[in-house]
Amino acid sequence: MLNVAMISKWHVHAEGYAKHLQSLGSVDITAVWDEDIERGRTWAAELGAAFHSDLDALLLRDDVDAVVINAPTSRHAEVMIAAANAGKHIFTEKSMALTVAECDQISAAVQKAGVKFCISFPARTRPHHLLAKQLVDDGLLGAITLLRIRNGHDGALNNWLPEYWYDEKQAGGGAMMDLGCHPMYLASWLLGQPKRITSMFNYFTGRAVEDNAQCSIEFANHAVALLETSLVTYLTPPAFELYGTEGTLIISGDNVKFASKHADSPLQGWISPRQLPKEQPLPLTQWVNGLLNDGPMPFGLEDGTKLTELLETAYIAHRERRTVDFKLPGGK
Repeated sequence: MLNVAMISKWHVHAEGYAKHLQSLGSVDITAVWDEDIERGRTWAAELGAAFHSDLDALLLRDDVDAVVINAPTSRHAEVMIAAANAGKHIFTEKSMALTVAECDQISAAVQKAGVKFCISFPARTRPHHLLAKQLVDDGLLGAITLLRIRNGHDGALNNWLPEYWYDEKQAGGGAMMDLGCHPMYLASWLLGQPKRITSMFNYFTGRAVEDNAQCSIEFANHAVALLETSLVTYLTPPAFELYGTEGTLIISGDNVKFASKHADSPLQGWISPRQLPKEQPLPLTQWVNGLLNDGPMPFGLEDGTKLTELLETAYIAHRERRTVDFKLPGGK
């Protein structure tokens, strides 16, 4: 049995994570910490767990092997470093932190303590995106020229997100910092090293953080990614388009179409679900299984840091209204 503490209910996914852990049958939620004491006490009572207003006291508990972090993004570094120093394994909601410097501090603490770390990248477990990765790796698309991903909902438009979601001091940003993480880490996974970025952020509902956003990224392999996210679009169909010199992959909802110059490719035209790669377990499930069975961790420190690098630089480009270059390996 794995004993887990829930670190804050701030993020909207926190309750779902707790329910998922309880459904596994191999996890016991023993404790809760929350920066909002009233919210934390209530949640702990619902979970049948102990509540601590002092994070250090919670991390001293012998019946806490690992923590699931849903604290405000601005507090991720503080909380994760404390957890690592206490010898607790870490699962965190995205993003890993607000800056690469904070990610480096987290990574150093995790590596020194020898604990295991996983960040929630659910889009990388889905059959459609696994197919895209397979096609890229197999060269059936040729050299990638353009990636376009759209991910949105109407949470800010119809006010079903908590109001603190728009507090820049807690969240670190708006639509791109949260929902935009998924297009960002998919682009990094598929296209590799980013070279330069521009951002266009909009404040449709007049809140302190952006609710409608787009980033254009050029990668070192000359591919361009157009990444769009929004909290003010009604019934937004997710879109994923991947274009190469020798093939094209279009994903719209559950519909998948592939065209390739490679006539011998078994995948041509509309692709049925049975032709897709098998869906992988959710990141939280993989993390639990890895801890219980001493297995590898998916979506680790390097993945989380790469996402934060994209996000941090995207916000610099927005604030300074310019194209920002990434530091390439070798200092170029």
